[in-house]
Parts: sequence; structure tokens; C-alpha cells
Amino acid sequence: MKTTKAQQQQTRREIIRVAVQLITEQGYEATTMKQLARSAGIGDATIYKYFPTKEKLLLEYFELNIADVLGTTAETPSFAEYTLHERLQLLVDGVLEGLLPDREFVAIARAVIGKSPLMLMRAEMPSQAALRQQVIDFISQAEQSGEIPPCAFKSAIGGLFTDYLLAVMIYWLRDESDEFSDTTQLVDLTLAVLALALKSGVINKMSELASFMLRSQMARWMQDGSGVLEMLKTARRGMQG
Repeated sequence: MKTTKAQQQQTRREIIRVAVQLITEQGYEATTMKQLARSAGIGDATIYKYFPTKEKLLLEYFELNIADVLGTTAETPSFAEYTLHERLQLLVDGVLEGLLPDREFVAIARAVIGKSPLMLMRAEMPSQAALRQQVIDFISQAEQSGEIPPCAFKSAIGGLFTDYLLAVMIYWLRDESDEFSDTTQLVDLTLAVLALALKSGVINKMSELASFMLRSQMARWMQDGSGVLEMLKTARRGMQG
């Protein structure tokens, strides 16, 4: 009997649910595809039709998380009244809230992905393209409402946002503050600075070199954490005049 697309998607989610549990309990290397298949109630060979490798399964976990957030963001009550800052923050908060129950698994997955050059060099995933487009749409809507002046770097900002989200996740995994308050403050400050930069038009004065430098340094700032919050507070005060 041929399975429907909805049934296939449900099976993919079940395999991922099982993988999160087993990998968290016994580690990535100790968890085999055969274990995953049997725990998910499918044949040993069938699992490879869904996920050719365990690495693909890890990536799919993050894909689903982002897809779920993008699918529910616009359904937030009074969403139409949100500012650009609030809309972007809703995206980031939604992703982190979705990862929170599986934080130990996320740390394991992050370590595995970080050690694989081929995974890091992969083609853009569907959720990345969707996330980039969502950010571009948010900026376009802010332009149309008069919240910000026309921005010539919407596409670049959309692309940078996927890197920014990864950097925030890394920072969050290292965050030992109560209820991840440092991460909350970091997200609020970084997005406030971005919103203020867009409102002032300073983003349009950025060169491609500045954009490249921002991308290359972003992950380092998030991982080190040293002075980044104070730097952002200073930048925010300066832009607010």
C-alpha cells in the first residue's frame, strides 16, 4: 500500500523523535540506524528511504524546528501590530523555545555537525531559504508601513540572519545564567541595534566588505561572550541618541 505524503512526514517526525531520545540517552556514536528503525517501528532497510545517514537526520531535526516556527509565527495574536524588532524576536524566541526540551540533544547534534566539513559545506537547506525570505518579507513590510526607510540590503540581511540564528543557538548552549537571561538580553540587544540601524538608514551605508566582516566575526562574538553584551548596549545607546 502506497503511503501518502502526510504519512511519510509523520514517519519522519517519529524517527526524529526516537532519535532525540536514544541519542540523548546513549550518545551519537552508540546509536545505530537499526536501533532507530526498530524503535520507530519500521524495517531496518526502510529507514534509509527517509534518512540515508544519521547526519541527515540531525539536519532534518533543525529543519523541522524552523519550519514549525515559520508556520506558526504569523498566527500570533495581534501579529499585524508587531514592530520589525518584535517580529524578528518572535522568530528567534520561537526557535529557542522549540529546541529547549531537547537541549542536551541539540548540544550533541551541534558538536557532530561542527566536526563535519562536508555538512558545513552542504547546499542551502529549504528552511534556510524560507527563513531568509521571511526576514526579507518582514523588512519589506516595515518599509511599506513607513517604520523604516527603503533598505538596499534586504537580501544580505536575510542571509545574515540564518548565520545570526546559529550564533545565538551556540551562545544559548553555553549560557549558564538563570532561565537563560543572558541569551534573552543578547537577542533583545542585537535585534534592537539592527532595528535602529534600519530606521536610521545606516544599513544602506554599509559596504559589502563590512557585511562580510560582520558575518565572519559573528560566531566568534557569540562563542566568546566576552564584552558582547556591553558592546551592544553601547551601540544601542549611541543609535538612540
